[in-house]
Amino acid sequence: MTGTLINALTIAAGGLLGTFLGDRLPEPVRQTALDGLGLATVAIGLKMTFGTRNVLFVLGALVLGGIIGEFFDLDLGVRRLGDFMERIVMGKSPSADVPATGQGRFAQGFVTTSLLVCIGPMAIMGSIQDGLFGDYTTLTVKAVIDGFAALAFGSSLGIGVSFAALPLAVYQGALTLGASAFQGVLTDAILAEFTAAGGVLVFAVGLGMLGIKNVKVANLLPAVFLAPLFSHLASLFR
Repeated sequence: MTGTLINALTIAAGGLLGTFLGDRLPEPVRQTALDGLGLATVAIGLKMTFGTRNVLFVLGALVLGGIIGEFFDLDLGVRRLGDFMERIVMGKSPSADVPATGQGRFAQGFVTTSLLVCIGPMAIMGSIQDGLFGDYTTLTVKAVIDGFAALAFGSSLGIGVSFAALPLAVYQGALTLGASAFQGVLTDAILAEFTAAGGVLVFAVGLGMLGIKNVKVANLLPAVFLAPLFSHLASLFR
């Protein structure tokens, strides 16, 4: 768990520092910085997506995953979580009659950063290496990258960015503790489709940051797990 703890701490610290610096910048400067982050996020998402070995796996996963996500309305759940945390952090009562819009600055920072730091091959492989061999080198490198990203996002999106450390700690911690179950299962092909499907979601996050299109990204989350599943099933018939 050492690597995950380091990673979570760098995100929390980066978000706090970014918030401290961001509040001292004029709004036009912060908006321009947010636009720059949005463009970078779009570019990162595209790069991840182009790593697919079969675009049909990603396409099918997005369609089926979107149906599943809409059925359970995962997006509403994530937005409510963001609103709940915002009430707690900002000193409001959790029972306050506030609509779960999830469109506040806190919730946007929390949801956006959580998606970016949790999706990707470094999170999976680094956690498994930490769990199996006690080697947290990969997660340490990821922690440095995530820390700088959190600093940048914090300057525009505020304190909600720091709280992305919580879902990351749960996600990577679970992978680390259950690492033995994943040994020998995560092939390069499976990781490629996981990353590609995640890249589409990261791309969608970037579109939202640029104000082009607000996609219910959380409702597409099942696609991240369906794409590698399709890849694995296809390999059984080769």
